[in-house]
Amino acid sequence: MYGVIEVAGHQYKVQAGDLIDVEKLSNKEGELIDIDKVLFIGGENPQLGLPLVEGAVVKAKVVRQAKGRKVLVFKRKPGMYQKKQGHRQEYTGLLITEINDGKGQVSQIDNDSKAAKKHLD
Repeated sequence: MYGVIEVAGHQYKVQAGDLIDVEKLSNKEGELIDIDKVLFIGGENPQLGLPLVEGAVVKAKVVRQAKGRKVLVFKRKPGMYQKKQGHRQEYTGLLITEINDGKGQVSQIDNDSKAAKKHLD
């Protein structure tokens, strides 16, 4: 089973066991969060939300708070000026641990997976 969720204004297609990077959230590392903005549940019994799927919840664990790679911007006008500027976007890494469709069907992370062994206690 997979789901399409909305986090910080962006949509992500996720399955249990996926690691995704989203825009920075205020949660601390190690916290468990529930994402209730589920737009679609796919699998054997697909459910389309109008706009959200009723009762569906995606559970995730915050595994890191970090910055992305530096992006350099260079502006130049010959004989006038030149300017070099950099930017590093902050992001939050989430490990998807469970997808619940709200009707009793639950998809959980496989405890033998590499991500589960690394990030789950």
